Amino acid sequence: MRSPLSKGFKSVAGQVFVLQVAIVVLLAAGALLALLLQSRHDVDREARNRSVAVAETFAHSPDLQESLRTADPSATLQPLAEVTRKAAGVDFIVVMDTNGIRYSHPQPDRIGKRFVGTIEPSLAGKVHTESVQGPLGKEIQAVVPVTAPDGKVVGLVSAGLTVENVSGAFDRQLPVILLAMATGLALATAGTALTSRRLRRQTRGLGPQEMTRMYEHHDAVLHSVREGVLITDGDGRLVLANDEAKRLLGLPEDAEGRRIDEVPGLDTRMADLLLSGRVATDEVLETGDRLLVVNQRPTHPRGRPEGAAVTIRDSTDMQVLTGRAEAARKRLRLLYDATGDIGTSLDVERTAQELADVAVPRFADFVTVDLASPVLDGEEPGPGSDMRRTAVSGIRRDHPLYPLGRLIEFKPSTPQARGYDTGKTELVTDLAEAPGWRVQDPRRTRAIIEYGIHSLIAAPIKARGVVLGVVNFWRAGKPEPFDEDDVSLAEELVARAAVAMDNARRYTREHTLAVTLQRSLLPRGLPEQSAVDAAHRYLPAHSGVGGDWFDVIPMPGGRVALVVGDVVGHGLHAAATMGRLRTAVHNFTSLDLPPDELLARLDDLVQRMDEDDTDEADGAGGVLGATCLYAVYDPVSRSCTLSRAGHLPPLVVAPDGTTEIVDLPAGPPLGLGGMPFETSELRLAEGSQLVLYTDGLVEQRTRDIEEGLELLREALSHPDRDPQESCVAVLDAMLPSRPTDDVALLIARTRTLGPDRVAQWDVPPRASGVGVVRNLAVAKLAEWGMEELAFTTELILSELITNALRHGNPPVRVRLLHDHALTCEVWDGSSTAPHLRYAATTDEGGRGLFLVAQLSEHWGTRYTPEGKVIWSEQALQGPSGGLSLDAFGDLEP
Repeated sequence: MRSPLSKGFKSVAGQVFVLQVAIVVLLAAGALLALLLQSRHDVDREARNRSVAVAETFAHSPDLQESLRTADPSATLQPLAEVTRKAAGVDFIVVMDTNGIRYSHPQPDRIGKRFVGTIEPSLAGKVHTESVQGPLGKEIQAVVPVTAPDGKVVGLVSAGLTVENVSGAFDRQLPVILLAMATGLALATAGTALTSRRLRRQTRGLGPQEMTRMYEHHDAVLHSVREGVLITDGDGRLVLANDEAKRLLGLPEDAEGRRIDEVPGLDTRMADLLLSGRVATDEVLETGDRLLVVNQRPTHPRGRPEGAAVTIRDSTDMQVLTGRAEAARKRLRLLYDATGDIGTSLDVERTAQELADVAVPRFADFVTVDLASPVLDGEEPGPGSDMRRTAVSGIRRDHPLYPLGRLIEFKPSTPQARGYDTGKTELVTDLAEAPGWRVQDPRRTRAIIEYGIHSLIAAPIKARGVVLGVVNFWRAGKPEPFDEDDVSLAEELVARAAVAMDNARRYTREHTLAVTLQRSLLPRGLPEQSAVDAAHRYLPAHSGVGGDWFDVIPMPGGRVALVVGDVVGHGLHAAATMGRLRTAVHNFTSLDLPPDELLARLDDLVQRMDEDDTDEADGAGGVLGATCLYAVYDPVSRSCTLSRAGHLPPLVVAPDGTTEIVDLPAGPPLGLGGMPFETSELRLAEGSQLVLYTDGLVEQRTRDIEEGLELLREALSHPDRDPQESCVAVLDAMLPSRPTDDVALLIARTRTLGPDRVAQWDVPPRASGVGVVRNLAVAKLAEWGMEELAFTTELILSELITNALRHGNPPVRVRLLHDHALTCEVWDGSSTAPHLRYAATTDEGGRGLFLVAQLSEHWGTRYTPEGKVIWSEQALQGPSGGLSLDAFGDLEP
């Protein structure tokens, strides 16, 4: 065929046109045949799918099985099948029994006769399609079983189309297919003509011989150049590579024609550059032991990218210079990254680990950081301190170096000990030839050498003239040892980390001091008392210690004081202020002051503290602000008296789970002065929970205080929990993992002191009333099983009642409380305060309170709106101190 083409069409473009037209015609004919076959197949498949769908739909109709059980199924099924057949567009729907006897058919005379087709697969429960010669001619039919609820096949349904109708559908598609193929053939021929026209312009009408001659000349010139030349096409294939390019890149002889990424021996970076097709001007690439300078320009014939032309020059002589520049660049990059990556926190151990992680693997294969033990506690190390392995990082984890956390005592001959003592960096180029290092642990050092670690730099960590520890850089992967340039880099790297590590050490020391101070100021445990079951939690803020505090203070008469307070700010000043306020609350509580009066005195104290602490020079210092909530609960009356100074209101959880916020007047924060504090009184059912807290529990940046209080109410609405469980549940529900403010939480579940443990009598206003009440008290003590306290109790009551009748005002009442101690209370209507004094030998009286103080463990006075109460407590196991006759100097032994 080539000879006629050459004679009729001399140009390459003409010959290509004829060949392409022939190929297009053949392809069009093949495509037409394939489409005809495919269309025929699709029509046949559609007929089968429709037959199956119609048969299955009819077989699952709700009334079909009931019709099959009637005496004359055809009467019902024939009309139904005909209506369904016409609606579904099929030629027949046949319902039959399991023997193949028809109940319906488009031709009624066929009813009652045997079905033409295969029914055995359907009797086995399967759907069967086939082509048969039936009553309507050549048919495509589907047979579907009718299945009872128990899985038994009770009938069959067949639906289908005649081949004549199927062929009709195919015939209707044939013109469309032919028209599409004709259009495609016309378009392909036109495209071929345009392609040939363009080829004619590109080849300028040259024939094969002229083009061959031109290629030979071009090839001769190309391969005579002593510079590598590559040409790639738009598909990423290597079109041409001259001899010099093959030599420089190590390409095989059959490299041309392959994709760039499939050429064996081609460097990955060079392959990426060739595939990118981007412009490259004197770009330096290291390939093997050569340094190549590459220039690449994309080719754009007629404005479209079709590949690239690449030239390559050998510039190996510049490799050494470039290597040094690259090493310097990497070192600068390492130091730059170290500045940002080291010292992200004020934690000594984390800072040490960040140093180790930065240096691996860009500088060393393994890095270990050994710090003097005092450094980890925030202290300055001294000479000869033991080292603790604080950080380890490496390219592998199975190394034989000392593990993390190991306490190490380096021998004086080791590089680590010398570096720590002198503050100078130690370089060991060959660990196998370093006897001073090997004596540290001969067995382990032998394992290190066998592992492949061969070189070491031990750089001391120095800050403000103090050596904190040693950083060890180990090399194993590279065969060459560390050199002096590496020592300079190691010293610079460690120097940058030393500042951050020293800051972290000093912060650790200050933080430890603050935490120690705060914990010493907070209660270590709750005191013994019977009024409430209490649980508490204190969580310092992540930023440091603060001024939140809480307290549970037992009071006379079985009562208990519950306190929560908050000093604004963080640090030592806030913690110290908190300690002073807590001490003041204890002192004021011992005076048995009402809550509003106690807060008023505390407010005065804060004002004086603010004046004393303020620096007159710069105005700094003083108390930035403080709040307090003070509550007193009486288990006898079940009353709770509360007052608050700028603090959040408490919550009360009733025994039935109802949670309410106490409507308590706020009052100004402590230290403002000028405003009185108000008191509210609640009556709490036994088992109620009183919840006191600081603002750090409910206030967060991501939510307002109302939302926080609602969350707190939900967390507390479980009365079945004890206070400890409630504390845990509240903190889990309310706090993030790193709270930004201190949190103090105090939950107290109330108890009551029942009538069986309380005795009260009114004292007649005459002298004989003392004896009457004394006898009643002795009888009550006998009832409580406290006969051993009867004598001392008689003496105490005698003195207190006599004083009340003699110096006080009526009415006079006596109350005994049986709690963790026996409490005797004498009430009268006078506000005159009794005073304890030593009576002279010539005095006839004045020894009553002295006697009470000797017989009691504690005694005191508290005031009520109606007068005062003088109380005395005795330990249940007996009086704490006996009656000493030596105390009375005017008595004979």
